[in-house]
Amino acid sequence: MAKKEPVQLSEYERQRLENIAQRDKLLKQLALDASSAGLGPGQKPKPAKPVQKKKPAVKKIKEEVVPRRTSSRIAGLEADSEVAKRKAEEEHVAAQEAARVKRQRISGPLDLSEIQVAGKGWDKNDSSLVDAFRRGADPGLRTFGEEEVKETTDKELRALREKMSGLELYDRFEPNRIKITPERIYSLGFHPVADKPLVFAGDKLGNLGLFDASQSSSPPVPKTEKSPIKTETQDEDEEEASEDDDPDPDPNITSFHLHTRTISSFQFSPHNPSHLYTSSYDSSLRLLDLTKSSSLEIYAPPDPSLDEPISGVEMDPLTPHLLYFSRLDGHLGRADTRDNSAIDIFQLSEKKIGGFSLHPTCPHFVATASLDRTMRIWDLRKLSGRQRGAQLPALCGEHESRLSVSHAAFNSAGQVATASYDDTVKVHSFEGMAGWEPGRDLTEEEMRPSAVIRHNNQTGRWVTILRAQWQLRPSDNVQRFCIGNMNRFVDIYTSKGEQLAQLGGEGITAVPAVAQFHPTNDWVAAGTASGKLCLWM
Repeated sequence: MAKKEPVQLSEYERQRLENIAQRDKLLKQLALDASSAGLGPGQKPKPAKPVQKKKPAVKKIKEEVVPRRTSSRIAGLEADSEVAKRKAEEEHVAAQEAARVKRQRISGPLDLSEIQVAGKGWDKNDSSLVDAFRRGADPGLRTFGEEEVKETTDKELRALREKMSGLELYDRFEPNRIKITPERIYSLGFHPVADKPLVFAGDKLGNLGLFDASQSSSPPVPKTEKSPIKTETQDEDEEEASEDDDPDPDPNITSFHLHTRTISSFQFSPHNPSHLYTSSYDSSLRLLDLTKSSSLEIYAPPDPSLDEPISGVEMDPLTPHLLYFSRLDGHLGRADTRDNSAIDIFQLSEKKIGGFSLHPTCPHFVATASLDRTMRIWDLRKLSGRQRGAQLPALCGEHESRLSVSHAAFNSAGQVATASYDDTVKVHSFEGMAGWEPGRDLTEEEMRPSAVIRHNNQTGRWVTILRAQWQLRPSDNVQRFCIGNMNRFVDIYTSKGEQLAQLGGEGITAVPAVAQFHPTNDWVAAGTASGKLCLWM
């Protein structure tokens, strides 16, 4: 078979193939150059992951306290029997009831000997403290230091500063040893008796502590000479006696569990110094009779399930049977202690009323301090509205601060001291209040404070709110108030805003936040968040 002869390409075909080869070569070279310069097509970008919506946080359901499981076999019960189920249900109900009873308000009369939680035994017949209560008292009755006192040019002011700065920290016991209450102190005050410093304090858990500052540490009894020959019985007796003898005993402090929640305030009756009225966050008011050693509930909501915490209590200084109280829901109450049904409730604020005060000589005037940043003056002589329970006293005037106002306190001269979270202490002066007509309308100028003091009031979570408290009846007629200092001092100021003293001392390891004057004597007491007492005399 003859071989095929190769096809002869024409000149045109040969030229076309060469052009194609040159073109392919040129394209390859261009692709290589672009790739080395980073201009070539890169890897395909990965598709973005879809954003997953955060799942809502699962609310933790508070588990109820249930009784501990027990073995039915050991108890002699058949498994899954009706008896076992009934027993488990009864234990569950009993645990819930025990938890409810623990927080429930105690409404009946209380005997001090039965509710004592600490201190020496309470004997209403033999106690020297009760004798002091029965004896009664006369009801009429270092931002700052030595350099500031020396630089004072006014003679009267300098003498007053030297007098108040001369108060010394109580030295019979260190402050750390005078634990007057088990928990944080919320309220504190002196008994009005003038010849014995008796300090009372209420704490977070409803305990009321009592400390007699006139007590002294008994020195150790000197040993008498004995025969050198000792019997075995004498050796044992001496060992026991040496264990009992304490050369540095702790102070005698007595405390009682009066309420189930915080004792927010208390006041001694101006008509009977043996009567102490206490208010609490457990929604009740109680009367502690120190001569009878008993505590009686005098006010509580009609429904025991209602939670209406009480923030303050005051007695009418002119009417022995009228009692006023404020609540955290913005209401002010007036109760007649002779008739439990005679209760008037006024809603004075939409927010919490942290404190209130009656004018000492014109108690129909009330000053309130609220979380709504206002201090208001009310006149109870003029009520608007006809229906009881829907009436309101006349609002004379109000002053608004930049932040919430913690407390408002009247003095006998018609001045109101407030402390607020804008780091100020303000003094408002109202002259001639005894001559005001009912419901007088005060101007903005009349409500403006006469003195503004810069003061750190940022207590935080663990320190009780700072409150300015006046001395009720100063012996020299110079109006002054005290307030806790976050630098672990107690500051004293006049009604003009002039600082008189900054009380401190060694052994104070916490902020003495709850400070109070004795009504007539120049004694100052202050309590801390750990239940410790500081005292200057």
